[in-house]
Amino acid sequence: MTAKPEIKTLGALKASGYTSKHIKEELRDNLKTKIRNRESVFEGIFGYENTVIPQLEHAILSKHNINLLGLRGQAKTRLARMMTSLLDEWIPYVDGSEINDDPFNPISRFAKELIEKEGDSTPIEWLHRDERFFEKLATPDVTVADLIGDVDPIKAANLKLSYADDRVIHFGMIPRANRCIFVINELPDLQARIQVSLFNILQEGDVQIRGFKVRMPLDIQFVFTANPEDYTNRGSIVTPLKDRIGSQILTHYPENIHIAKEITKYESSLDSRQKSGVYVPALAHDLLEQIGFEARESEYVDAKSGVSARMSITAFENLLSTAERRALLAGEEKTSVRLSDFVGVIPAITGKVELVYEGEQEGAESVAQLLIDNAVKTLFTTYFPKIEKLEKKNVDGPFNQITDWFLQDDGFLEITDESPDEIYAKNLNRITPLDEIIEKYQPDTQPEDLLFLKEFILWGLAVNKKLNKERFRTGVFFS
Repeated sequence: MTAKPEIKTLGALKASGYTSKHIKEELRDNLKTKIRNRESVFEGIFGYENTVIPQLEHAILSKHNINLLGLRGQAKTRLARMMTSLLDEWIPYVDGSEINDDPFNPISRFAKELIEKEGDSTPIEWLHRDERFFEKLATPDVTVADLIGDVDPIKAANLKLSYADDRVIHFGMIPRANRCIFVINELPDLQARIQVSLFNILQEGDVQIRGFKVRMPLDIQFVFTANPEDYTNRGSIVTPLKDRIGSQILTHYPENIHIAKEITKYESSLDSRQKSGVYVPALAHDLLEQIGFEARESEYVDAKSGVSARMSITAFENLLSTAERRALLAGEEKTSVRLSDFVGVIPAITGKVELVYEGEQEGAESVAQLLIDNAVKTLFTTYFPKIEKLEKKNVDGPFNQITDWFLQDDGFLEITDESPDEIYAKNLNRITPLDEIIEKYQPDTQPEDLLFLKEFILWGLAVNKKLNKERFRTGVFFS
């Protein structure tokens, strides 16, 4: 952040050669500079490079108010917040103004009278771009007074003024956000009569308070967010308001695991546990993201509600915590994530997915476990040969050696949730055919990933009905 400019009066501001711009011009000019210089505007937003971001840039260049339409967890509000980076770092306003009056284009009576009285001595203050972002969550209890303002009877009585005088107005959030970005989240949740109150602000720039028309050409960049589900469940955007919003941009979920991993990695980068005490195999990252893709395709999950990208982030945090707790109980400084640790991500899944009726009948925890199994099943074929449902008799399948091992007298494996790493490794390494399978199909596996891959093979055989896997209270049992 550069230092605040030292100009303190209107006269000094004029002498500096400063020219004021409307906020939409500011955004447009700064975006043009960034595009010319090939600078990234929306840092940390992945998967939108060829879809959402170009459309958003088109809207800014067109000086449009914007509606971001998409399911939950698609970075709509984050995109809006990042638009502040396109504002000038500091802008001057008339000191004492409630609505950030531009010293060269004042719109409130306070600022106009002060400039008329003080002239070039009018005091000036400076507003940083980080303070030029206002956000309001649309809820059914939001009133016109909250957004636009209302007559203050006490002020009217004290000043002995009529209610028609604009000096008795207590300004709402929108006038106070003059020369700022104003975001209304979940717009369809706003009652229709409140949406109607936005018409004139968006189009003509004036407001009506208690029947009195107040001419106030507010300078605001509006960004709205909406969820398609809301159009049917809770409300809708009234047509004349929709008509006044310049660009409607559709957001979407990550299109592949690679992008999903980038998002989770970026969001979880503050978690130092990965570096200090918990190693996460590459396959574990893939598996975690695949659960989200399985959820979006599942017949038990409500597709209209969507599956937020936050699910993968919270699931990843839970996965680290599960491994961390196990290491603490075993008195170990470092550990590696196991596939059996994925039982710890179930609360993150059940808290993030909306189930349809059939899913409710199955139970949230059962659906979560099914999503993990389906993720294993999907990824299994990218690492090892596909397991056919029907196999020819007397023909050795690629996994026969493993299933034969489990036919021995001591052919079973028990992995408890809290077993130390040494015991976990010893139990898995007993199954020698696993080494041969990995050597044949995944010879380049990193040594630190071997145990996870071995457990992954057993889970893959179990979900393909080649082995029996049972979850008991403190672990998992293969036979």
